[in-house]
Amino acid sequence: MDYLPLFHCLQQRPVLLVGGGSVALRKARLLSRAGGILHVIAPKIHPQLLQLLEQHSGRYTLRVWQPGDCGGHVLVVAATTDNEVNRQIVAEADGQGIPVNVVDTPSLCSVIFPAIVDRSPLLVAVSSGGHAPVLTRLVRARLETLLPAAYGQLAQLAQKFRSAVKQRFDDLQQRRVFWEDTLQGPVAEQVFAGNLAAAELLMEERLAGKVPAVQGEVYLVGAGPGDPDLLTFKALRLMQQADVVLYDRLVAPEIVDMCRRDADRIYVGKAASRHSLPQDQINAHLVELAQQGKRVLRLKGGDPFIFGRGGEEIEELAQNGVPFQVVPGITSASGCSCYAGIPLTHRDYAQSVRFVTGHLKDSSLNLPWHELVSDNQTVVFYMGLGTLPDIAVQLQAHGRSADTPVAVIERGTMAQQRVITGSLSTIAERVREAALQTPSLIIVGEVVALRERLSWFKLQAGQSA
Repeated sequence: MDYLPLFHCLQQRPVLLVGGGSVALRKARLLSRAGGILHVIAPKIHPQLLQLLEQHSGRYTLRVWQPGDCGGHVLVVAATTDNEVNRQIVAEADGQGIPVNVVDTPSLCSVIFPAIVDRSPLLVAVSSGGHAPVLTRLVRARLETLLPAAYGQLAQLAQKFRSAVKQRFDDLQQRRVFWEDTLQGPVAEQVFAGNLAAAELLMEERLAGKVPAVQGEVYLVGAGPGDPDLLTFKALRLMQQADVVLYDRLVAPEIVDMCRRDADRIYVGKAASRHSLPQDQINAHLVELAQQGKRVLRLKGGDPFIFGRGGEEIEELAQNGVPFQVVPGITSASGCSCYAGIPLTHRDYAQSVRFVTGHLKDSSLNLPWHELVSDNQTVVFYMGLGTLPDIAVQLQAHGRSADTPVAVIERGTMAQQRVITGSLSTIAERVREAALQTPSLIIVGEVVALRERLSWFKLQAGQSA
């Protein structure tokens, strides 16, 4: 072990920073967040660094470093480009027993800055001893995905009840088991859901010896348009802790595979006119499973509240008193258009965008067509592949030009993505010739013409369409 990891308390303590450029600014931000009182010495200082010093009661000296400057500080950071000056700073700091860091020069450092995952008061530090900073950054990024932002609030809750737990349990082993159960159970989940008052109440009940009733919950989670990398951190966390998973046809198999391995998986996929399980039965099943005390994940393609019938499902849950959480996902219009290189809005082409379903509840296509034909508006049709010929005809009949660009995106954001473009007068025939399948998304508007210049995903994924 080249370095012993320690956490340095800098609250209201003097720290010397030698250097006034952009590198010094980065270090100053970190040192200020840790509560250090900064003294910057440099012949010239970055304007943002001056502003930061003013905000945090720091001070500066406009000159080069001189022998004797290190005295009176608990930490010295050298951020200059002069190697000889850096060596002099290190020699003086070492001679006075002051920890010293020279930016990007590990061989001169007695202390180094790690990559930090900040969930204050919980902190995680990662270091490669300066040998592989990119690897350190990648490890930090992985840890960021594993630790919800609310971990800081969970740590604060633990701090608040620490004395009470110590009084309640004399035995160290009992305290350890109590905290392990608490920090992984319902109390933690209430914190992650933002219900801090409920979390405190549960803590008080546990300390009073009450055994909390087993209560189920439903997680309504948007899985996005297909690419697993587009999932949110919160979605991943809930996917890993659910006891039962109900997923539909639009959720990519790769995403379903990311759910907890031992969770029960129930397919409730729906296609146009072919329902594996009718919606009312899905609603009832969610209630039934939650009332059995299970954590139920309802995994839906795209976003649950954009043509995902999520509102209907949580209405049923609310009526039956079932707790639930909703996690938004990237809706297909946003994800698919992005991966196709089609901006939904653009200052020169479209100042608004409208999301429309191409498949109504009664299988009709009775839409407010007169509202969908503005030249400076992008219209996105969900579930409209089967009615595409009618859509094209109706838009033209209500005033949209036959030359209006149209794109149809099949399996958007996935490696199998295909994009067919044309105009209102030609798109139906082109899609028929290409034999596009669902799920597909239709984009109508002048922004489609930008795809030729802005398309990027097909190159990265090795696709030709």
